[in-house]
Amino acid sequence: MAELPSADNSIETIDPRRTVAELALEHAAAAAVFRRHRIDYCCHGEVALAEACRERGLDLSAVTAELDAAVRRRPQSDEVDPRTLATAALIDHIVTRHHEYLREALPPLRPLAAKVERVHGAHNEKLFTVREVLEELAETLEPHLDEEEESLFPRMKSADRDDERIGRDLVAARDEHLQVGSLLEQLTDATDAFHVPEWACGSYRALFRELEALTADVLRHIHLENHVLMPRFPVKER
Repeated sequence: MAELPSADNSIETIDPRRTVAELALEHAAAAAVFRRHRIDYCCHGEVALAEACRERGLDLSAVTAELDAAVRRRPQSDEVDPRTLATAALIDHIVTRHHEYLREALPPLRPLAAKVERVHGAHNEKLFTVREVLEELAETLEPHLDEEEESLFPRMKSADRDDERIGRDLVAARDEHLQVGSLLEQLTDATDAFHVPEWACGSYRALFRELEALTADVLRHIHLENHVLMPRFPVKER
């Protein structure tokens, strides 16, 4: 087995033996690189970077160098590290930053996708899939947000919390996250990674721009729940 690059942070920032979930938490700039290479740091983030690259057929040295460059280019952020937040504050952050974004973004995207499909579907048959996947994504996410805000999150914040009940609910939530992750993969495929053809109109370009932004936000959202919030509770495995 080939020897992995050194983890000496004085030489390079990225240690390929760390999991992609850890790297995305440690370095905000890593998430965009992972999305670009279709590395799942969200639902299957427990895999080491070296293994994730092997599975995707990617050159580890090239991806590591790209990550290192992205991290070094990104200026220091004043944003609070979510890992340092108390559970109640972390939940509030997820709701205000990610849930509210989805509640605003999803409703106008559905008619926009239908319009673009209607006008341009004959030129790009994948637009039918884009519209269908977006519909399924919205129908999956909207009740998921409601359940978390009305049931799961209040139980997590309760002083007299029921860890056994929460653990069972987390299994269901994790399964729904996997479903959402699969839909985002399908959306990325159907849009050719959000590539816009030269002949695309303004509505077409706006749709793909907003879908790419939504995908990035949902991945970050689920990543926080899977890898920061959920590990604070005992998960009741089936």
